[in-house]
Amino acid sequence: MKPREDRGRFGRKRKPMPGGAPGGAPASPRTGPPSAPPTRDRPAPGTDWSDVAQWYDELVGDAGSEYHQKVVLPGVIRLLTPRPGEAGIDIACGQGVLCRTLHHKHGARMTGVDASADLIRIARERSDEAIHYDVADARDLSRFEPASFHLAACILAIQNIEPIGPVFEQVARLLKPGGRLVVAMMHPSFRGPKFASWGWDVVQQTQYRRVDRYLQPRKEAITMHPGRRPGLHTWTFHRPLQTYVKALAQAGLLIDALEEWPSHKQSDSGPRAGAENAARREIPLFLALRAVQSSRPPGLLTTEDTQGAQKKQGNG
Repeated sequence: MKPREDRGRFGRKRKPMPGGAPGGAPASPRTGPPSAPPTRDRPAPGTDWSDVAQWYDELVGDAGSEYHQKVVLPGVIRLLTPRPGEAGIDIACGQGVLCRTLHHKHGARMTGVDASADLIRIARERSDEAIHYDVADARDLSRFEPASFHLAACILAIQNIEPIGPVFEQVARLLKPGGRLVVAMMHPSFRGPKFASWGWDVVQQTQYRRVDRYLQPRKEAITMHPGRRPGLHTWTFHRPLQTYVKALAQAGLLIDALEEWPSHKQSDSGPRAGAENAARREIPLFLALRAVQSSRPPGLLTTEDTQGAQKKQGNG
C-alpha cells in the first residue's frame, strides 16, 4: 500500500499533481510541448492554473491544504523569521494563503504576485485591502522597485516555472541587503514526477522509495483535472538539487539553510502501517531552501569561500 500522500497531493487516488501551487508564466496551460526550446529571451510555455482556478481553489481553500497547514506554512514562516513592519513578496501566491498569514499573524506588509488572474481575483476577495496583489510573471517583476522587500517566498511553485534563473535574479534585485528568500518544493531527490514510486520489500518487510531518474532535468506533462478534463495538462519541471543551488548562487543569493520535511501523515491500521510510517519519517516529502541577498556580484566566489570548501572536503 502506498502512503496516502502518494495517492495525490490531497489524499485522493489519482495521477500525481504538479509539485506546487499555481504560478509561473502568464499564458494558459498547453497540451503539447513547446514549438521551440526555451531560451533566456523565449522562456518555456505557460504553466499557470487559470483554466482550473476554481477546481484548485476548492482543493486548497482559504487556509491552504492539509500539507500547507501541518508542514509547509509552519516551516516556511520559521525560516523566513518575519518581523512586524517588514515588507514581503510571495511569488506565485495563488489564493494568497501565505500573504494573509504573514500579514495577520506577523504584521508583515505583504505583496502577492501570480500568473493566474483568476487566482489573484480570489486572493483579493479574501484578503485585507492592506495586502497588495498583482498579476505578474515570476520571471519579470520589473514593476517593483529594487531593494524594496525584506523577505520573499516561493511556495510549492518553483517546479512549475521554467527557466528559474530569471526568478532568482528578480528576487535578488528586489531584496534589501540581507533580505531572505525561502523556496519550498516537493523534494526533487525523492519525488520526481513519474520516475519515483513506493515499493515493498517482502523479505525485509520494509517500505522503500524507488528512484529511476534524478540527475537529468526534464519536463513532464501533468493532468490537471483528472477524470473530468483529462486532455488538459500543465508542465512540471524536474531539476536536481544542484540546479537550484547553482541558480541561486549565480543570482547572488547565498544559501544559509536547507531543511527536509517529512509528511505529517500516519497510517494507523493495516499490516504495513509501521513500515509506512517509518518510510514517511525517513524519506522527506518537501525540501526548503533559505537564501540571503548578498552584496557581492552574482556568481562570484571569494578566496575565503574556496578555502572554506577545501577545508571541509579535507575534513570529510
